[in-house]
Amino acid sequence: MRFLSMVRINENSGLQPSEKLMSDMGKLLEEVKQAGVMLDTAGLKPTSEGVRVRLAHGKISVIDGPFTETKEVIGGYAMMETKSMEEAIHWTKRFLMVHGDEWDISCEVRQLDEHR
Repeated sequence: MRFLSMVRINENSGLQPSEKLMSDMGKLLEEVKQAGVMLDTAGLKPTSEGVRVRLAHGKISVIDGPFTETKEVIGGYAMMETKSMEEAIHWTKRFLMVHGDEWDISCEVRQLDEHR
C-alpha cells in the first residue's frame, strides 16, 4: 500500500533546520530507504514562491502566494510503500521525533486510492 505523509508547518515560525536536525534527518532517511519504504520525499519552497489555481463556479483564478490566510501549509511530503497504515504511522512518528522539542509540526498520512 502506498501512503502520502504531508508535513504541515507554520512557515512564519522563523524556525530553520539546525545542522544536527539535518544530520539526524539524513540518518533516518537512509534507514527508511534501507527498509524499502521510502519512494520519494522532498521539502517544498515557501508559499511566497507558489500559486493557487482555483476553479469556482466554472471560472479559473490564479492567486500568487504567500497565502497569509492560512496558518499551516504543506511544507514537504514523503511517499511511502508500507504493509499497513500502522507502519506508515510508525515511520511518520520517527520523522516527527527527529525534530525535537522546539518544533510544532504535524503530518497528515493518507493512503493513495489506487484503482488498477
